[in-house]
Amino acid sequence: MNGIEFRIAKEQDLDAIVKMLADDVLGSQRERYEHPLPKSYYEAFQAITSDPNNELVVACLNDDVVGVLQITFIPYLTYQGGWRATIEGVRTATSMRGKGLGTELFKWAIERAKERGCHLVQLNDR
Repeated sequence: MNGIEFRIAKEQDLDAIVKMLADDVLGSQRERYEHPLPKSYYEAFQAITSDPNNELVVACLNDDVVGVLQITFIPYLTYQGGWRATIEGVRTATSMRGKGLGTELFKWAIERAKERGCHLVQLNDR
């Protein structure tokens, strides 16, 4: 997908991220997209960004945040102490749906998991 850049989310991206999280059937029932954003989103953001095994990643088109996902790297005793990656919170902006951005987000996350030495990638669908 041309022009899409992936990067670690910044605090100033939170408004766009929460808007995407709230913009579907499930999210509209559990998220609170309002101004100002509830403090809990900022607290969660700080917890994620301070944990080296969590990455909140955004997809940007020009200066606009148009996609998001969280990837968590988890150590296990199985596979001789191997690592797994869990992908969750995958969302795209309404204007980008049906254009392949979701596929690109997953490809990026799978490659990132490989970079971190993960032997398994799993998706949390809630």
